[in-house]
Amino acid sequence: MDMPRRLGALLAAALLATACGGGGGAESPPAANQSQAPVTIKVWTRAATESHTKALADAYNASHTNKVEVTAYPNEEYPAKIATAAGGKNLPDLFASDVVFAPNYVSQGLWIDVTERFGALPFKDKVAPAHIKEATQDGKIYAVPHTVDTSVLFMNKALYTKAGLDPEKPPTSLKEMAEQATTIREKVGGDTYGTYFGGNCGGCTLFTFWPSVWAGGGDVMNPEGTQSTVDAGPMGAVFDVYRKLFEAGVAAPGSKEENGTTWLGALQAGNIGVAPGPSAWLGLLEEKGIDVGVAPIPGVDGGTSTFVGGDVIGISATTTQADAAWDFLAFTLSDQVQSDLQTKSRTTVARTDLTASDPRVQTMNEVMAVGRTPYALKFNESYNDSQSPWLKTLRDALFGADPAAALKAGAGTITASLNQQ
Repeated sequence: MDMPRRLGALLAAALLATACGGGGGAESPPAANQSQAPVTIKVWTRAATESHTKALADAYNASHTNKVEVTAYPNEEYPAKIATAAGGKNLPDLFASDVVFAPNYVSQGLWIDVTERFGALPFKDKVAPAHIKEATQDGKIYAVPHTVDTSVLFMNKALYTKAGLDPEKPPTSLKEMAEQATTIREKVGGDTYGTYFGGNCGGCTLFTFWPSVWAGGGDVMNPEGTQSTVDAGPMGAVFDVYRKLFEAGVAAPGSKEENGTTWLGALQAGNIGVAPGPSAWLGLLEEKGIDVGVAPIPGVDGGTSTFVGGDVIGISATTTQADAAWDFLAFTLSDQVQSDLQTKSRTTVARTDLTASDPRVQTMNEVMAVGRTPYALKFNESYNDSQSPWLKTLRDALFGADPAAALKAGAGTITASLNQQ
């Protein structure tokens, strides 16, 4: 999942203050190559995380003799750019990737093993576990977290109050969320709706629906990422809740065709009661004057979970500056940098041992520590792509005539996609 680019603008000032000694927390690791001639570390990232990466680079450049140079590419072009550079053995020193693509890049040998370097970090056991797991193969670590985004529930406090609900009591089950959404629609009415979802967006729905499956003890595929299980366990019940909310007119009509481009905007308009979305939206919603509560995404009958998205970043297999590249990565994970990301920008961070002053951010961090990132080598083709079998499956399950049949058929087509050569 993508971290909105605008977030990076919020980070820059805080991180620059850190680099100049204005932040709190422990000092960042000393820079490598300080006794040698300074080097330039080249970093590639996708457009979705460009501003975040550049803010980190600016902070590093302000306090180190080595320098970091960032190049960003359009999201849709980025995988092909990586593939071409890998084929020509001219990858940059570091490149970031959507965390769900990490297993693929690791399997291709595009990043070097950083297990020993990572193990020397004093906080190694406190770094986003889901990201580290995705970048690990045969017990060796190949990348570290770069951006972290979790899926959470956002509750519009003004609409809760207007509907006679307590905005400080979030739903503890998906069924209760549906009840609260229905109450908001019935009590407020007009152009105010109870909830909203990305019904024509594969990435939106996997990010926000799958946590409810996990919270209910189910799964979406086998651990090897080779067999879909969308037709088993709680998945059908999760789809049933959202399907009924749409049919009853509780979910805004735009939910059916939402492909992700106006997903955030729908909540920023201030007329959606409760809806799941990326944790990175907290500051962006408040910029529009929307006072929101944050809660974990619940299962149909209880329990909670989250999809841990964002990006990882690793040292490329073709670099000649591995030590300098690692110094930058260690800096980005350090106490000061992570604390400022959390405090100033109200965003989920890559560390589980830092306490946030904003209880909503603390909720995000706590759920991140126990969240999941599913593993599959063919994740993009099977789930994120606009032509993916997952998109057809969810559309048929939400809006078709026979949801059970849609999930059964979908399990077969998704499994075939997961195993394509």
